[in-house]
Amino acid sequence: MPRVTALPDALAEIRADFHELELPDRLQLLLEFANELPEMPERYRDHPDLLERVEECQSPVFIFVEVDDESIVHLYATAPREAPTTRGFASILVQGLAGLSVDEVLALPDDFPSDLGLTEAVSPLRIRGMTGMLARTKHQVRSKTAA
Repeated sequence: MPRVTALPDALAEIRADFHELELPDRLQLLLEFANELPEMPERYRDHPDLLERVEECQSPVFIFVEVDDESIVHLYATAPREAPTTRGFASILVQGLAGLSVDEVLALPDDFPSDLGLTEAVSPLRIRGMTGMLARTKHQVRSKTAA
């Protein structure tokens, strides 16, 4: 049963979608997210030095956060197609955080990845990887708004 934690609409909907499914179907939904990870914008493709490696992930996952003039957060991520679980988690965060404000992103529960109902389906190491992606995203948001 999902916790009743106030989440922004997109993330609440994603969480509800996972919890409505049986375990095998949750994995299928995660794979669908993996296929929907948006491409890295061209302005970053040639500048890997700007991307932060998510060390908590076994697969090479890189993220970059922008905060625009209206304090809206934009998360970009890369993850290899050969790592669909990790790529799915990255896609959930990229899509779920789209359009959120700095305050909304920073208010997200740190354990959101564990709340998707996938802890029985994927290894704790993979959940730790998604938790790391969220933590690094929040860290970049704090860094970019502290200046």
